[in-house]
Amino acid sequence: MQRLKIDQDIKPLSEVRTGIANFIKQVHDTKRPVIITQHGKGVAVLLDAYEYEAMQEKIELLTDIQTSISQLEKGEGIGHEDAKEKVLKRVLK
Repeated sequence: MQRLKIDQDIKPLSEVRTGIANFIKQVHDTKRPVIITQHGKGVAVLLDAYEYEAMQEKIELLTDIQTSISQLEKGEGIGHEDAKEKVLKRVLK
């Protein structure tokens, strides 16, 4: 996802309501989200569907990594050879 450009990507709800198709095109073309404000406060984010999916995948990966680190710190990890054996058993079934 591209970095937000404050002067272009923060829009009031009233403006988004009247030109939603243009904002959807903008999000798709730029790969940047649009922050929607109401009464001067951010209330929603319009995001390209593929960018959202990529974010979800990254979050899942980072969550798995954090879980693994926590398990290793608690001494709950398994050795490389044991892990390899378990993976091969699953793959070869």
